[in-house]
Amino acid sequence: MTELMWDGKYDKDGQRVAPVRVALPFQTVETINESAQSRQEALDLFGRGGRDTEWRNRLIWGDRKYVLPALLGEFAGKVDLVYIDPPFATGSDFSFPVQIGDLGFTKEPSVIEQKAYRDTWGKGLDSYLQWFYETVVVLRDLLAPSGTMIVHLDYRVGAYAKAVLDEVFSPDQMVDDLVWYYTGAGVPKDRPARRHDSLLWYANGKVWTFNADEVRTAYAAATQERFSHYIGNVRGSADYGQQELNPLGKWPDDVLNISIEAPSSLERTGYPTQKPLALLEWVVKACSNPGNLVLDCFSGSGTTAKAAELHGRRWIAADLSRFGVHTTRKRLLSVPSVTPFVVQNLGKYERQLWQAAEFGDTAEVRTRAYHHFLLALYKAKPLEGYVWLHGVKEGRLVHVGSVDAPVTVGDVKQIAGEFAKTVGTGRDAPTTKAVDILGWDFAFELNETARQTAGRAGIDVRFWRIPREVLDKRAIAQGDVRFFELAALAVEVKTKGRKAALTLKNFVIPLDDVPEEIQRAITDWSHWIDYWSVDWNNKGDAFHNEWQTYRTKKAPRLEKTIEHEYEVPGEYQVVVKVIDILGNDTTKTVTVMVG
Repeated sequence: MTELMWDGKYDKDGQRVAPVRVALPFQTVETINESAQSRQEALDLFGRGGRDTEWRNRLIWGDRKYVLPALLGEFAGKVDLVYIDPPFATGSDFSFPVQIGDLGFTKEPSVIEQKAYRDTWGKGLDSYLQWFYETVVVLRDLLAPSGTMIVHLDYRVGAYAKAVLDEVFSPDQMVDDLVWYYTGAGVPKDRPARRHDSLLWYANGKVWTFNADEVRTAYAAATQERFSHYIGNVRGSADYGQQELNPLGKWPDDVLNISIEAPSSLERTGYPTQKPLALLEWVVKACSNPGNLVLDCFSGSGTTAKAAELHGRRWIAADLSRFGVHTTRKRLLSVPSVTPFVVQNLGKYERQLWQAAEFGDTAEVRTRAYHHFLLALYKAKPLEGYVWLHGVKEGRLVHVGSVDAPVTVGDVKQIAGEFAKTVGTGRDAPTTKAVDILGWDFAFELNETARQTAGRAGIDVRFWRIPREVLDKRAIAQGDVRFFELAALAVEVKTKGRKAALTLKNFVIPLDDVPEEIQRAITDWSHWIDYWSVDWNNKGDAFHNEWQTYRTKKAPRLEKTIEHEYEVPGEYQVVVKVIDILGNDTTKTVTVMVG
């Protein structure tokens, strides 16, 4: 077999460059639609050191490079259908539109997303092919013996991707090249209008699932009227008489004539690369059975997960974009009686390309130089001799978050623990019990929860996001780098008997990603909120989403107050989670006493 070659496929010793297979642990940060009984059973099992074996669908925030190896331990050889719609090297791969009433703008990629784009396309087609090869190799290992993989591509990389898939699976394992034919795109002047994508369908073994009866289409009305229940069966010059029409419809072919979602459709999320729900329903129904496991590691707006949910399949959906995870969560919540699912991330994973390029290859030197670089931009003085505390600014200590991972509650606990050692220890000792924490990104559950963790140690903590301009040497030279504090949430609590009422009173977000004209047009703080939810009895574990409200096209107004009646009087820890219009979350814990 002829081999497709690209720069980076083999190392200097002639060995094939293998994909990363570091199995990082998943962290459950939210459970959704789980009953109180199931929640308590899981807590009891965890407390006894056991493992919860009840299935929950999974929505994962993370890069496929680390998510897929982390899935291997539990799911190798168990996934029945993989559908992926990988990035096509377009400007919209990692951006998304934001709508505030009649106003809108495009949110540019985050630092993590920019790095992912460079990893994928930094060296052009060569780096894309290596990236794609590493992806499908691990996905093949996740497939069940009778599993199916469908890769959705367009004209730009389809031919190259097929060569890679032939190498990973073998040409004999290609079942079909499905054509998705659609209308609704623009009409160019210098070529025919592009109206199709390819869905390359590969089987992992000699047998695979194809449920033709699930995707049959009706015969044309004229055909049904003319032949009633029979149709002439003529092949060539031979007449084989009458053939009975299948009452379910004609046998499906490999051209899927499915329109894109109309702009007015309630399914439309605004994602430029969103695929129609009807297309994914065809894929899910035709290529898997009820109860099968479906995986999409580029889930975007969550169309695959929704199709799987609607048709009784188990699912795992993952995406690098925090906004994509939030959009998927909202779409799944729109499904009546959605089955319980969890939101997870990977915690700390490798993300060192920029750091290594800027500050050298030796870990200790690189880390020290990185800290000093950011402290200088933050106008702080370096502090030596500590692990978690790196500088001092105006009497407040400063922690510089790792370039490799979001800041977590666990990090804040370590910072608070080390803070006690600095009191009264020389001229660099803090003059106030306060820490500024700089981070590229922040874990889902952080902000108010971590702030309260530090507060119990008597430390005032403020979180500051490291801006993407840090990567731009021109911005640094021009002094355009600004750090912005994370959002702040105010919640009012009122109780009467066993009833509690929560009201959102104020919400302030950092505005560096919002154009000035949009900022000027906002007349009420609630416009920044897209979604909020409540855990009425948090017990120190994951956030349990017991109620939620969010904006939709049909219902753009947001409720600000919710009431809840407890069955038993007592003291409860209530966690409120707000998702802003950019997909960032803010949580706040309040104590409620009911009698």
